[in-house]
Amino acid sequence: MRRRLTAPTFILSSVRTGSTLLRAILGSHSELHAPHETHLGDITVGFESRQVARAMEGLGHTPRDLRFLLWDAVLAEELARSGKRLLVNKSPNDVFIRDEIVECWPDARFVFLVRHPSAILRSWRVARPYLEREQHVADIVRYCEAVEEARGELDGPTVRYEDLIRDPVGTVSGLCDFLGVPWEEDMLDYGEAGTGSFVPGLGDWLEKIHTGRIQRVLDTPEPAPPRLKDVCLAWGYSPG
Repeated sequence: MRRRLTAPTFILSSVRTGSTLLRAILGSHSELHAPHETHLGDITVGFESRQVARAMEGLGHTPRDLRFLLWDAVLAEELARSGKRLLVNKSPNDVFIRDEIVECWPDARFVFLVRHPSAILRSWRVARPYLEREQHVADIVRYCEAVEEARGELDGPTVRYEDLIRDPVGTVSGLCDFLGVPWEEDMLDYGEAGTGSFVPGLGDWLEKIHTGRIQRVLDTPEPAPPRLKDVCLAWGYSPG
């Protein structure tokens, strides 16, 4: 089925991995539009009567087909409004619907963003202080394992959050090469693009992201819980 959107890029990551920062940096490029989290997986289509089900069946449409048409229309319209050429989408939950993303856009491209799992866990505790400790670990294990599975299934570069912080020019310019756009130094001053979308539910909203610039300070990771040690090793981090 024809799509309006061509070669969208999806950042696949866990929560608390710096995906809002990367999204803001890429969205500051003159050719890249990176909107706040779209939560595509929660957009569904249903038939409320037998008549409409029969009507859509007669047109050759299933609810899944129409869901994909809606996804495509939403993102294509968003890109058109921006006046830019390419769309970059990021929502951590996209990692759980990656098969559907590929089915919807066979030409989709992927960037994997990873961070030391212990640092992710620490940040998640700050962002969700009301959760039990066991739930914090379970959440991050679920995301990290899904990201690692996706890295084995799909092509695309892996970006380490630590490299983005320590060497933003080298890291982001490499992504520009992958996306087929020229490097623009102003990308790193993402605050110029506005910080109004940094609100709960649409990505990171904590104090650091609102500064509008990369904070080149990294925490020393604590020892990883046993359930995260395999992911640490797979991503090249010491479990401690």
